[in-house]
Amino acid sequence: MPPLLKTMRPRQWVKNAFVFAPLVFDGRTDDLALRVASTLLAFALLCGMSSAVYIMNDLADLESDRQHPVKKHRPLPAGQLRPSVARTAAILIGGGSLAAGFALSLPFGLILLTYFAIQVAYTFYLKHVVLLDVMAVASGFVLRVGAGVAVIEVARFSPWLYVCTALGALFLALGKRRHELVLLGRGAGTHRAILDAYTLEFVDRLIGIVTTSALVAYGLYTFLAEGLPANHSMMLTIPVIMYMLFRLLYVMMVEGEGGAPEEILLQDRPLQFALLLWCVMVVLFLYGVR
Repeated sequence: MPPLLKTMRPRQWVKNAFVFAPLVFDGRTDDLALRVASTLLAFALLCGMSSAVYIMNDLADLESDRQHPVKKHRPLPAGQLRPSVARTAAILIGGGSLAAGFALSLPFGLILLTYFAIQVAYTFYLKHVVLLDVMAVASGFVLRVGAGVAVIEVARFSPWLYVCTALGALFLALGKRRHELVLLGRGAGTHRAILDAYTLEFVDRLIGIVTTSALVAYGLYTFLAEGLPANHSMMLTIPVIMYMLFRLLYVMMVEGEGGAPEEILLQDRPLQFALLLWCVMVVLFLYGVR
């Protein structure tokens, strides 16, 4: 069980917290208990489906992971977990999550199925196609937000948040590619063939474009989105978002991290403090000061 649980990547379940975005940003308090319960269940099912995908990815990348300086220590490439056991677990966990998703809500079940289909396409094809590989990764975060919309009734959730989510996810995906290029150097293509299609300069340019676009999109959201406080208090959160993006850039480009964004979030104290401050400000402005 410990090797299987490690392969399921529980530390990466934090990514599924995007499903709570519609609940928070809708700014409503009616039927709160039911809405929270539905979102929590959606979160659990997303964790199950994403874990099945992680197991599937490790099975597909078994040989290349054995060449990676870090990934070779994962249970499957290290021989701690039998492929047959991992394959059975992926089918049971993924199938069970999908069935429960359709039972919870038809739109949610369809989103869960779409997420799985994209991840399968990514594992066996899209991860070998330049640019589409990072876009496929980003789509998973947008679908998580859509999953949150699918399980509750939203009235003031702005489509601008889909744009912000997509750009933020692209930022993280490109940061991961950058980290792989720096970590693996000239042997990057041996581990992941698509890395031969990228250069450090190209990825840095893309990161610059996405960073700027994300800041502009979030600024437009705080000013133009319907349902926000009329006094535009949400604009006060822009400097915090700016700091978080700059902090991530610093960690990626100066400290040489970025291979696992969830690890940065779990370990970097300044980023944790900024995220907490942003969450407090959002809740205060959406539910308190207006």
